[in-house]
Amino acid sequence: MRTIAEFVREHPFFDGIDEETVALLAGCAKNVHFREGEILFTEGQDADAFYVIRSGRVAIQVHRPAGGGLVLDTVDAGGVVGWSWLIPPYRWSFDARAVQSTSAVSFDAVCLRAKCDAEPAVGYAFMRRVNTVMNHRLEAARVRLLDLYGGGRS
Repeated sequence: MRTIAEFVREHPFFDGIDEETVALLAGCAKNVHFREGEILFTEGQDADAFYVIRSGRVAIQVHRPAGGGLVLDTVDAGGVVGWSWLIPPYRWSFDARAVQSTSAVSFDAVCLRAKCDAEPAVGYAFMRRVNTVMNHRLEAARVRLLDLYGGGRS
């Protein structure tokens, strides 16, 4: 099994990050596991982590007043989950639930924010990468909305 530093170094999300920064980031991380159906985080709670999925699948969802969650996107192995840790007031904007047994590397949000504040280049690198993920998720949501509501024009 690879160390967290090796995982970070080899993961596309962290591509181009120097060795010193990899070591800093790995110091904020730990391996975690979620059983099928287990909640990673819930909308409105403190955004205390950022996840890189090693294996499994996670559903990003919004709570519906009628009950249950509406899935906005799913994230498979290699994907990342959670950007709310980076944006004040640091509260989750969505729910995340393991659709199947999932292993991930969890990065502590307080530790990451401290590294980003202390090293603006690290913060900028993270912001660029997270913005790419956010853009992808917004595009996926747009396509879903078009599928739901954009179809039957007369």
